[in-house]
Amino acid sequence: MQSVITIDGPSGSGKGTISRLLARDLNYSYLDTGALYRAVAWKIKEEKVDPDDEAAMDRILKEIDINLSSNSIAVNGVDVTTEIRTGEIGELSSQVSAKPAVRERLFQLQREICLHGMVVIEGRDTGTTIFPEAGNKFFLDADVKERARRRYEELKEKSTDITLEQTIEDIEKRDARDSSRETSPLKQTDEMIYIDSTGLNITEVVAKIKESLK
Repeated sequence: MQSVITIDGPSGSGKGTISRLLARDLNYSYLDTGALYRAVAWKIKEEKVDPDDEAAMDRILKEIDINLSSNSIAVNGVDVTTEIRTGEIGELSSQVSAKPAVRERLFQLQREICLHGMVVIEGRDTGTTIFPEAGNKFFLDADVKERARRRYEELKEKSTDITLEQTIEDIEKRDARDSSRETSPLKQTDEMIYIDSTGLNITEVVAKIKESLK
C-alpha cells in the first residue's frame, strides 16, 4: 500500500517532528503510535496500577477509551496531551509497550486508523507489525548522544532536575528494552530505507524521505 508511510526508529531520532512535517507537506493524516502507549501509561499511573499485575492491567485495557486527533489525545474524556509528554510517562510507556496484552489491545486501533491510507504512521513496529504491507517504510536513526541531547532539550523545559548524563542513560536503557522485547521489537528490516539524521536538520531529513517515496 503506497499511501501508508511508516517511520520507525529509536527514542530521540526525530520521528515525531519529521512525521508531522511530512504528513503536512503531503496532506496526509499523522498517527503517533507512541502517544497511544503513553496514554495507557498515564492511565496506569493515575490508577496506581503495577504494570506486572495482569488482572489490574486487563481491567485497564478493557476500560480505557483513547481518542486521538492530530493535535490532542484524550483518555476516557480527559485531555492528556501535555501530561503524557513527561520523562516519567515516557519511561513507563516503554515498560508498558513490552506487554503483549497492551500491544494486542492497541494493534487493531492502529490498523483501523491506517486502513484508509493517506497516513504517516510512526513508532517502533509500524513497518514490521502494524502495517508490514506499507509501500514506503523508513528507519530513522541518529547517534545515541545526539538523540539524548535532543530529548534533554525537550525535557529540561518541563523539569529542572533532568541532566544530560541521566538522559543518555535513559535512552540507552530504552533502546535495549525496545530492541530486545519478545513482542514486536524495534528493528530495521531490508525493506526499510535507513536514514541517519545525525548532523541533519529537519528540512534535510524530510527532503530525503520525500525523494525516496515510491
